[in-house]
Amino acid sequence: MKKSIIFAACAAALLVTVFTTVFTACSRQNQNVFTLYTWAEMFPQEILDGFEAQTGYRINYINFDYNETMLTRLEQSRGRGYDLIIADDYILETIIEKGLAQKLDRTTLSNYHNINPIYQNQFYDPLNEYTVPYGAGVQTIVYDPFQIQLNITSYADLWNPSLRNRLGTIDNHRVINGMALKVLGISYNTLNLTDIRAAGERLLALAPNIRLIKDDFLQDDLLSGEINIAVMYTSQVTMAMMENPALKIVFPTEGIGFGIMAGFIPSEASNPAAAHAFLDYIMDARRGAACFEHLGYYSTFSGSDPYIGPEYKEFLTIPQGFNFDMEMIKNISVEAEEEHSRIWTAFKAAAGR
Repeated sequence: MKKSIIFAACAAALLVTVFTTVFTACSRQNQNVFTLYTWAEMFPQEILDGFEAQTGYRINYINFDYNETMLTRLEQSRGRGYDLIIADDYILETIIEKGLAQKLDRTTLSNYHNINPIYQNQFYDPLNEYTVPYGAGVQTIVYDPFQIQLNITSYADLWNPSLRNRLGTIDNHRVINGMALKVLGISYNTLNLTDIRAAGERLLALAPNIRLIKDDFLQDDLLSGEINIAVMYTSQVTMAMMENPALKIVFPTEGIGFGIMAGFIPSEASNPAAAHAFLDYIMDARRGAACFEHLGYYSTFSGSDPYIGPEYKEFLTIPQGFNFDMEMIKNISVEAEEEHSRIWTAFKAAAGR
C-alpha cells in the first residue's frame, strides 16, 4: 500500500514537472512571437525580415479586410492574441473609448521624435497617449490631360457633361457623398439630415458620369484608359503617377478629406514589449522612408522625409505651399450614417453599379 502511494506521488510529481516544463517552454515561445494585425502588404518584406533578425521575435502577420471586422474580433478577445493593430482614424476613436487600447510606454520608443507633429493630437487621440501614426492620405482627383480637355480644379468640375461615362471613384460612401457636401459648402461631418439629403440629390446628378465604383486597383483602370479621370486614395495616386507622370493631380478647391492610419497596442496584448520594439524599429528615419515608399501614403515620420527617394517625394510628402483646407472624416450619429447609406445605395443603383 505504501509503495502504491509512493508510486502515485512520484507519478504526480513527474506529471507536474513535465507540465511545468512544457508550459514554461510554450510561454517562452509565445514571448518570442509578435502578432501584427492589419491590412495585407502594409510593410516591405525586408522590414519584416530585418525586425526578426535584429530582435529575435517571430512575426505572425494576420490580415483583416475592414476596420469593422477587426473591431468585432477585438471586442470578443479584448486584444488577446494580437500585439499591434494598424487601423483607420475613425475606428481608433471607438477603440480608445471602449478601453480596448493601452497607453504607450514612450520610454521604450527612442525614435518617437521622428513623428511629424502635423499628424498628432488628432480627434481620436488628442494627447497622443495610445497611437503612432503610420501613413496619411487625402482623397485626390487624378486625370489624363490628353483625354480630358477640361481644366479640372474642383469637385464641382466632375459633374461636367463632357465626363459622361468616364469617371471612376473609390467605393467609400462617406468620401464620395462628402464630395457633394463639399460642393454645397457643407462639412463632411454634418449631422443635419436635410443637408445630407440635399447632397444626395446633388450626387444623383453625377451618376451619368460614373463608369466604375471600386476600391481595389482603381489606378490600373486609369492607366489602361478604361476611365480617364478618378477620385482615388493617396496610395493609388502614387502608383498611378509613378507609372504615368503625365497624369494631373488635383487638390479640389472646396477642400479635401484627410485621413490617418495609426498603430495601437490592444489593452490585453500578449506581447506589448514586442509591439513597442516594432514601433520603434519602423520609426527609425531610414526604415520609415522604406516603409512609405512601399506603402504609397504620405510619410507621417518627418525624420524619414529626407530619405525618401526623389522619384517618390512629390507624392509621399505634403506638397510645398499646400494651403488647401483639410477636414478629417469622423464618426457621426446613427441617423446621419443611415442617411448616408441610403443615399449611397440609391446613387450606385442610378450609376448602374
